[in-house]
This record gives sequence, C-alpha cells and structure tokens, in this order.
Amino acid sequence: MDSALSDPHNGSAEAGGPTNSTTRPPSTPEGIALAYGSLLLMALLPIFFGALRSVRCARGKNASDMPETITSRDAARFPIIASCTLLGLYLFFKVYFPNKSYAGSVLKTWKTQKSKKGKTAVIQNPTTRDSHSFPSEIFSQEYINLLLSMYFFVLGILALSHTISPFMNKFFPASFPNRQYQLLFTQGSGENKEEIINYEFDTKDLVCLGLSSIVGVWYLLRKHWIANNLFGLAFSLNGVELLHLNNVSTGCILLGGLFIYDVFWVFGTNVMVTVAKSFEAPIKLVFPQDLLEKGLEANNFAMLGLGDVVIPGIFIALLLRFDISLKKNTHTYFYTSFAAYIFGLGLTIFIMHIFKHAQPALLYLVPACIGFPVLVALAKGEVTEMFSYEESNPKDPAAVTESKEGTEASASKGLEKKEK
Repeated sequence: MDSALSDPHNGSAEAGGPTNSTTRPPSTPEGIALAYGSLLLMALLPIFFGALRSVRCARGKNASDMPETITSRDAARFPIIASCTLLGLYLFFKVYFPNKSYAGSVLKTWKTQKSKKGKTAVIQNPTTRDSHSFPSEIFSQEYINLLLSMYFFVLGILALSHTISPFMNKFFPASFPNRQYQLLFTQGSGENKEEIINYEFDTKDLVCLGLSSIVGVWYLLRKHWIANNLFGLAFSLNGVELLHLNNVSTGCILLGGLFIYDVFWVFGTNVMVTVAKSFEAPIKLVFPQDLLEKGLEANNFAMLGLGDVVIPGIFIALLLRFDISLKKNTHTYFYTSFAAYIFGLGLTIFIMHIFKHAQPALLYLVPACIGFPVLVALAKGEVTEMFSYEESNPKDPAAVTESKEGTEASASKGLEKKEK
C-alpha cells in the first residue's frame, strides 16, 4: 500500500498506512468501502453542524464565542503564509536533522574522545559533518513531535469541550449547581484599557473540559485513531463555526488560492509528502481499511486532511447565512453547496481509488463548491444579491459603532412614526 500522507495545513485525501518496510496484505473491498464511506460521513458532520452553529454564533453576544472574520486581504495572503509554513517545516525536518542516526553517532564519538583525551575533539571525517551537528540529537524529530503533541493536547481538549458543551447541557438536571465565571485579561488602564482575553464560562463548561481531558490523555498516551478523530472533528466543527468569510468574493479568493496551493504542493513537489510523514498531530481524519480484520487495533488507514473539511466548510456556512438573509424560508444555496461538496469529495475518492495515487481534494472540491451555487444563482437571477452580500466583523470597533448608529436611526424613525 502507499504511504500514509497528510498535509499539515490543508490536507489531501489519501489512502495508505504508516510508512514502514513491511508489506501489508491488500485490504478487502468491504474494508475499503467502509473506510471511504466513514471518511465522507466524518467530513459532512462538522460542515453541517458547524454551519448551523455559525448562524447562532453570528447572532450571539457572548464575547467568548465571537467569530473571526476573514477579509479579502486575509484570503489572498493565506495561501502564501501556508506555503511558507509548509516549506519551513520541510526545511526543518529535511535539513536540520536529515539523519537521526548520524547525529547520535557524532554525539557518541564526541563523548568518547572527550573522555579519552580530557578535552573536546573535532571529529575529522570527510564523509560526515563536524561536531556541531550533535544538537540535532537533542532536538530530534521525536522531541519535536512530543512538543507538537502537547500543543495539540491543549488545543484539542479546549476545542472538544466547546464542541460537546451544547449537547451536554441537555443532560444536566435542573437542580445542578451552575455558577458563572469570567476570565478577563486586559492591557493598559483607564480609557486606554484594551481587552486581550474575555472568556465567559460556567460549571457545566468545566465538566465538559474534564471529560475532554480524558480524551486528551488517551490521545497523548496512545495516539489512537479514535482519539485522533475526536480531536479532528472538534477542530473542524470549531473552524466552520468560528471562522467567517465576510462575502462570497472573499470565499472565491480563498478557495481559488488554496486550489493552486494544494495542486502545486501535492503534484509539483515532494515537500508535502515529506512533512506529512514527519508530522504527528490530529490534523487529519483517519479510518482503517482493515477494521473488519483487526478491529480497533487496525493500522492501515485512509486519510483526509482537516483543511479539505474546514476550507470548503466555511464557504458553505457563508452560503447558509446568505440564504437566511434572503428571508425566503429556503436554504437553496446551502443545500446546493452541501451536495456539491459530497459530489467533489466522492469524485476525489473515486479517482484516488482508480489511479492508486494520493489526490489534492481541493482540486475537485473548489470547482464544485463554487460552481454549483453560482449556476443556481444564475438560474434564479440572484448573482448580484449573492456577490453583494456582506458580513461585518463583530470585533471591529467601526462595525460596532456603525451597528449602534443604525439601531439608533431605526429607533428614531420608529418614534417619528408614532408621533405622526
């Protein structure tokens, strides 16, 4: 089977197992169908529920749930930033410690010569580097991945807690002693005081945080694929819910830029493959193709990067909010784009299975998710309305001031009508 590959920033739908020298038995057709079907279902869940929650998030007044709005400038810069980050990780893994065994042998020889001569010796070997290479053993790939695991452990339990909180609230009895808390961190004083962190939570949220921590410890100790998926689903749902595009044009810029990014780094170079092999984090959804044979200990995975869920997902969520703004009690563009996503991801899986090669999923998802809704808008004569729809940034003081002025103007008009 092919090596298991995943893009640390955006991701590609791919099939395979962990990289090793052993030959795996071919997966059964039933196992492959189960794996691909499960990946498709896991991709659809955070998009659907994340889009619904994004509507409530946009209407909410809780500062801790304020969405982050992506502007056209942010969208244009994102593929460049993602490419630089990906290339930086590649250079770090490939150049800084290309051979862990070499670094270990240098360190061992350096210590031996020091003990014999009583001083540090420079190792003269035309086929190797000098003794300055030994720090790469200190900062080895295992230590880097351990650091990343701790980082995603913290992020994962916070994301999972935020995800399950609305569902868990239904199970708490009415007599549950629920207290409100607020974590407030400010900078400056007086009129210059600026909020850095303003997070509101309650006792129920703390219970959810405790439950999520159990999953976090499980992932940290075992790296089990189920724990990985729980974190991955939580990251995806939170991304779709809390990342908002300000208009459809911005969505087209973002998806178009990442379309080129995904195709170039998957087909044009081996950078994405190298980083994905070296990068251990819950940044992908996985499902074993040999689950029917090995049960929960299966290890021959099909994979889908979280970027292939979140990036189209925030565009689909925008179209849902556009549907609601039309006030026609229909969700035509949401259902169209959702069906387009199913079509695009299904096509990705089909081509990957036929050609036995990893595919950049955005190659198929971007044309489908943009093209289908635009065709519907053309048929309904609502292209102008679609591209003129705009969402303001709730964190922008100018937008808040403008909203207040609009509210005051509406109130004054209402008073004038009453006086007349």
